[in-house]
Amino acid sequence: MKSAAAWLLPGEERGVLPAMLVVLTVVTGIVDSVSFLGLGNVFVANMTGNVVFVGFALAGVTEPSLWASPLAIASFALGAWATGRVARRVSFAAFTLVHLGLLVAAVLVLAGPGAEAVVIVLLALGMGIQNASVRHTGIPDMTTTVLTTTLTGLVADSPGTANRRRAASILAMFTGALIGGFLHLRVGDAAALAVAAVLLAAVSVVLVRLSG
Repeated sequence: MKSAAAWLLPGEERGVLPAMLVVLTVVTGIVDSVSFLGLGNVFVANMTGNVVFVGFALAGVTEPSLWASPLAIASFALGAWATGRVARRVSFAAFTLVHLGLLVAAVLVLAGPGAEAVVIVLLALGMGIQNASVRHTGIPDMTTTVLTTTLTGLVADSPGTANRRRAASILAMFTGALIGGFLHLRVGDAAALAVAAVLLAAVSVVLVRLSG
């Protein structure tokens, strides 16, 4: 883990945190693939996509849900807002544990019929918490949920350490989406979210040990 952190942030003492952010980006890819493929064309981490989907729905396009995207946006915003209010007093490890609890709850709720709205709320709340708490780590180019600026920097800037972080983030998101899509098609959404929960649990254990 230390070598991975050094590769992502050479010359800076960040411990294993950069590597943990890469894992969180994989989690994002899995969770967004489940929400889009299994919950009706809605994202729980990519709010840019949801804003566009709301515009489509209002224009009369029937595939994007008129209620799912606003629900995801509101839930994500609530998670980010709550995190921002207490970020200076609560550790990153604690936020990750809360996110893990929401993800586990989503896995359990998903097993029941007609639970799409609840699952969207739980997942989007968790991703809002993740996005807001990651901002306070101060690690550049590793938001774990957004890639547009990351991709722009990768192709527009000269090669260097920053581009390593950007490339790692893009590859991690792709890997998560690939895993989520594969499991959605062959096993089911609950299994995909369970894999995301295992990854998030591993990150939580590492962060708790570091903070302790």
